[in-house]
Amino acid sequence: MTFFIRKETLRSAFSKKSLRRIIFGAETPGGKIFDILLLIVIILSVVVVLLDSMPDIPSAWHRIFNVLEWIFTVVFTLEYILRVYCAGRRKSYVLSFMGLVDLISFLPTYLSFIFPSFHFLLVVRGLRIIRAFKIMQMGQYIRQGDYLYRTIRASIPKISVFMVFVALLVILLGCLMYLIESPINPRFSSIPRAVYWAVVTLTTVGYGDITPITGWGQFLSVVVMLLGYSIIAVPTGIVSGEMAKNHRYLYPKRIKEKNNRRPVCYCYTCGRAVFDAEALFCPYCGEGLIKSQKKQIPPHRRHRDTDSEHLPDKEQQRKS
Repeated sequence: MTFFIRKETLRSAFSKKSLRRIIFGAETPGGKIFDILLLIVIILSVVVVLLDSMPDIPSAWHRIFNVLEWIFTVVFTLEYILRVYCAGRRKSYVLSFMGLVDLISFLPTYLSFIFPSFHFLLVVRGLRIIRAFKIMQMGQYIRQGDYLYRTIRASIPKISVFMVFVALLVILLGCLMYLIESPINPRFSSIPRAVYWAVVTLTTVGYGDITPITGWGQFLSVVVMLLGYSIIAVPTGIVSGEMAKNHRYLYPKRIKEKNNRRPVCYCYTCGRAVFDAEALFCPYCGEGLIKSQKKQIPPHRRHRDTDSEHLPDKEQQRKS
């Protein structure tokens, strides 16, 4: 009897529904553990790919990396088979972007083993890091990711207009520098070369391969360098402004509670509203708040949420 119970338990544990809940269900306890373990394996596999490409590492380490690579390949293969088995729409998953990324995570290793000439495909294994973005779809990251996506999407029109302005400015500065430097400086041999210098200088990179030698050219370089700081600051301000606008989407409940808060009592000394029900002292003047004082506040005064509201006189309180 116990054997049949255990057999039924194993069947239910490895059923398609249970496996789907673990593999695709990021909110379930088993799904969270699975995603965390898979994220660790992905990071370790990417580290192995990066270290294996270094020629200075001893050959013994390369053999260890080769063994680890096959272990990771087997793990990713089993995971891919289970995902195809549990997927509700198998064809949609296999042909989806993340399904192709899952396939690429282990396929190059088999191809390089069967066809040695395909050894260059091993570099594609670095795309495994893309799978980490899918793991980040766990509950605590979904809202933050959607918040960031909304912010970037709302910022695109403004940033696009700004980038067009920057492109026109770069061409104008390049043409101006070409007129100043080309008669004397052979490095400014064409307008595209001058535009290249303007881009490098405006972005504060400064390779130093092209430098002006005339006085007016150096003065223009200083102006372009100072403009470079504003080029960096403007997109940051645009994104920050959109993040502030979308803050209400990220924390709607918190903002709603803040806007709908009601005063608990009013301080007799300064007359300001107190919102903390457990407060023993006034947060403004520091005077003690008497418990009986809270009971004496008329109910019709509790809906006022301005800090400058004063209490009515004692006579009016007694009448009310």
